[in-house]
Amino acid sequence: MGKSPKFSEKFRQAVFYAILDTGYVPHDKLADKCRQLIEGGAKVVQLRAKKETSVQRRQIALSLLPIFRSDDAPIFVINDDIELAASLEGGNIGLHIGQDDIPPYKARMILGWNKALGLSTHSLVEAQSADAMADILDYFAVGPVFATQTKPGRRPVGLSLVEKVALMKPKLPWFTIGGVSSKTIESVAKAGAERIVAVSDVLVKPDSTDAVRSLTRDFLNLKGDSA
Repeated sequence: MGKSPKFSEKFRQAVFYAILDTGYVPHDKLADKCRQLIEGGAKVVQLRAKKETSVQRRQIALSLLPIFRSDDAPIFVINDDIELAASLEGGNIGLHIGQDDIPPYKARMILGWNKALGLSTHSLVEAQSADAMADILDYFAVGPVFATQTKPGRRPVGLSLVEKVALMKPKLPWFTIGGVSSKTIESVAKAGAERIVAVSDVLVKPDSTDAVRSLTRDFLNLKGDSA
């Protein structure tokens, strides 16, 4: 067996990857905010619920799961919680892990091949290592590019790493994360980013649909100008 080709295609087609972070969105607003992100064009939505218990995180995930039931729905990614990701039923489920979490090959053994798997990277060596695991991973993320309140204490990797990864021409789809916003999108695009993740910049807006659309449109226009 091997990875499902549908995930590779979905991640490759994605431009905007959304993170539904409970640090910015109250529980009773999560479903509505999730729908706004998807309506804006997010092809991937990651649930990040760091302060919640495993029971609370499961309840939130199960409440959101119906949004991702159809075959053409975005991919629903769980942050870090492999037990939760492995237990969820549906065709559009994934797990995102960090460098200090379970090794990717072990995560894949637990998840099986019918779920997506992504990895955070913070250096060129880590990005190269992630891309070398193209038979295990479906995508990887590069960042944080800028200092961000979403990841306090994490030293930013800078635009130079985005430039270096772009020159790698990775086999896997990859996403640029960390401080991506309307103020930084031009420099991110010109550094060679192929796909973007934005968190607070779109979550704090009353109309996240418009925020995602605007940021994605600006990114694609800028990519066209720098091509």
